[in-house]
Amino acid sequence: MRISIEGLDWAAGGRTIVRDVTAEIPAGATVGLIGPNGSGKSSLLRCVAGLRTPSRGTVRYDGDDIRGWSARRVARQAAFVEQTADTHSELRIADIVALGRTPFRDRWRGLGGTDRAVIDAALARMELTDLADRQWRTLSGGERQRAHIARALAQQPWALLLDEPTNHLDVRHQLDLLRLLADTDQTVLVVLHDLPLAARFCDRLLMLHHGSLVAAGPPEQVLTADRIRDVFEVDAELGRDSTGSLSLTYR
Repeated sequence: MRISIEGLDWAAGGRTIVRDVTAEIPAGATVGLIGPNGSGKSSLLRCVAGLRTPSRGTVRYDGDDIRGWSARRVARQAAFVEQTADTHSELRIADIVALGRTPFRDRWRGLGGTDRAVIDAALARMELTDLADRQWRTLSGGERQRAHIARALAQQPWALLLDEPTNHLDVRHQLDLLRLLADTDQTVLVVLHDLPLAARFCDRLLMLHHGSLVAAGPPEQVLTADRIRDVFEVDAELGRDSTGSLSLTYR
């Protein structure tokens, strides 16, 4: 699914948070949304997910304006994983992941065979099968994050929209998740703070600063020493690692 953002503004409390953003997320691409804290990344992602209505501009899925779409209709196209998802309940992990099937069921129908197979596959992909019966309140932050990502996978969307999904994950699970996102056929828009990981795993990057899009393109075009200094206020040396991926060393 192709996602188009056209002239998008979003304001809150009389202040414009996202300003005149126009960008294209190609079908099947993994696109990283980067920028300092407070640059509008999460707000833009929520507009793309249909969770916030832009003050101006349009979000389109495969050319269709999503303004006015029902939550169910959006959820059949895109799954959203928020930055912090502290669900307070006595549900099991399997119950949380099963919520991903909600857009495809009516309220009176239980889980069918296909639903259960999809849920089991999502649990396995996030290495949660052995924890499926654990209660939510007993989980670590990383386990909860993996459960919410499994819920998004169980939704079987055309697009995955993730806000800092590597939060709370250890190094191995960070790498495993980013490989999953890089290898999937789904369209991915992911907020990341780790620039080396963004450079390694994303096909394209969108860089925000003060709510505006200041650069877009392949990582080697977006991540320049001058731009990193101007936007992130740090000095960096750029090179290539042993895999040929762009590498960054901060000075």
